[in-house]
Amino acid sequence: MKTKIRTLTAATAVSAALVTGITAIPAMASTAGPGASATSVSATATAQTLQPWPVLSQGSNSTWPLATVRSLQYLLNAHGAKLAVDGLFGPKTKAAVITFQRSHGLAATGVVNAGTWRSLIVTVRQGSVGPAVRAVQDQINFRNNKDGRTLIVDGIFGPKTAAAVKAFQRAMSIEISGFAVDGIVGPQTWQALVTEALSG
Repeated sequence: MKTKIRTLTAATAVSAALVTGITAIPAMASTAGPGASATSVSATATAQTLQPWPVLSQGSNSTWPLATVRSLQYLLNAHGAKLAVDGLFGPKTKAAVITFQRSHGLAATGVVNAGTWRSLIVTVRQGSVGPAVRAVQDQINFRNNKDGRTLIVDGIFGPKTAAAVKAFQRAMSIEISGFAVDGIVGPQTWQALVTEALSG
């Protein structure tokens, strides 16, 4: 079973930020006990790393929530596929993966590994539109257990989506030293999203 990067403090903070719509999470006190040195706290923070990219294939991907497969489908659609985004990795999703892999010089296995994910991701930020933005909005909703009621999954990266992304990044920066808090969903934030960091 995979592990997820999560502390109660960070998860609570990101959830509160999304529910209230605030754009930043206030600075929090260290969770290391009294007397802990700054060096030991820093070592703990830098020891945390992102989980490896998911490996997905046709059939059940029960280790991962449906949101992970939906992100795959949204990203495939961002590259020209026309998939129904249902979170189920069926024959049409596999065919779209193979088509994408062939067109990008990847081994056309139909299995989505780290190399395929890295080629699939589309950097998005405020002002971006399209299926990749829908994937980000869907992931934010999944973490807040709102099933579409935190953000409208409309593919428009507006101020509310930007605020939610920054809240997520701030929570991640508590877990991983140097995690960028810039409102841009690039490789680092995508990896955190699709590996379900701060979820569950």
